[in-house]
Amino acid sequence: MGYPGRRPVIPPQSHQDDRETLVSEHKHKGKTCRQSAAVFNVVNSIIGSGIIDFSLILLIKGAALSGTDTYQSLVNRTFGFPGYLLLSVLQFLYPFIAMISYNIITGDTLSKVLQRIPGVDPENLLIGRHFIIVLSTVVFTLPLSLYRDIAKLGKISLISTVLTTLILGIVVARVVSLGPHIPKTEDAWIFAKPNAIQAVGVMSFAFICHHNCFLVYSSLEEPTVAKWSHIIHVSTLISVFISILFATCGYLTFTGYTQGDLFENYCRNDDLVTFGRFCYGVTVILTYPIECFVTREVIANVFFGGNLSSVFHIIITVVIITVATLVSLLIDCLGIVLELNGVLCAAPLIFIVPSACYLKLSEEPRTHSDKIMSCVMLPIGAVVMAVGFVMAVTSPQDCSHGQEMFYCSLDNFSLTNISISHFQLTTQLSILNVSIFQ
Repeated sequence: MGYPGRRPVIPPQSHQDDRETLVSEHKHKGKTCRQSAAVFNVVNSIIGSGIIDFSLILLIKGAALSGTDTYQSLVNRTFGFPGYLLLSVLQFLYPFIAMISYNIITGDTLSKVLQRIPGVDPENLLIGRHFIIVLSTVVFTLPLSLYRDIAKLGKISLISTVLTTLILGIVVARVVSLGPHIPKTEDAWIFAKPNAIQAVGVMSFAFICHHNCFLVYSSLEEPTVAKWSHIIHVSTLISVFISILFATCGYLTFTGYTQGDLFENYCRNDDLVTFGRFCYGVTVILTYPIECFVTREVIANVFFGGNLSSVFHIIITVVIITVATLVSLLIDCLGIVLELNGVLCAAPLIFIVPSACYLKLSEEPRTHSDKIMSCVMLPIGAVVMAVGFVMAVTSPQDCSHGQEMFYCSLDNFSLTNISISHFQLTTQLSILNVSIFQ
């Protein structure tokens, strides 16, 4: 990725002039952060399942070719106003739906944590998912989302990344102590079943940070494509490593019973997992503001020319978060939210739009590696969108929201004294007629 980087809005000029202009803008705007903080912002945004970091670098290259500094202005310069509107809709919907999914996770996860407090009635409304969603919104996510500079979230993202490491340790521990006692579903180890395309949608949702990459890029001191490429590679390397461990350990433990929210698989009386749920809830709360930044920026660019007064900044933030909260109170199944957001919003933002912009802007020969990759990514995105949407609607993921898994209610099933045989579990499975997500 040895592309001679420069800030997209700066026209070609000498390196010294370019440096002086960047330093001047840095002093004027005050929107800078250390490279380490940018790494944690990107990791915090994409940690989950998988990513193609090539398209992130492709976006910045396209911006440099077009002389733009936002995703929306890049598409506007490339495909005109219709492309700008379509991109704005996608760029708004993805983080907005992500905010809804984060609220669902927060309510589901922290409600189970509070239920483990001695003497607390599990039916108490004050520990229910609805109350927790509202409380976490008012106390945490709304105040954090009111920041105007994303660079201020660098330390928060660092905390989120550290907590993710603790959660990973708990998941790894449970694959050893719990995994051997959960029966493996039929054909559990067959690779790439027909519904694998649904997983691509979920991974697209989890891995995307294209919608906020320009925010992080502009927060760097002296931003260049070369520096951005380094940050992206470091960030994605960390994220892919953590994601592979999460995915492998989760599936090894529960195979076909694995839920959209992995913590739905663990029993409520597991104190170690309860601590993990707490860390998970905090991580999600700290990730939420990054998505709110993007939704607010899209509205600001479309309706206010990119500049919001302090009053409108507060009003728009409150409105966005209020609507997201109300919707999340009405939806309780995470899987379908992730799938639809992945195939309808994340896939075009990752695969289609960056490739299309670069192919139209670049004057490189057709045999250039960037153009070849773009030609591969674009049809992949189209297939993921079409097939993924059909499968998400016709074959939705199984959802056991708010219910204990069948193995948690069996006699002798204890994390301190696990002694259930495979025969006992499969017999109980046939009695309960548990549906298996194929």
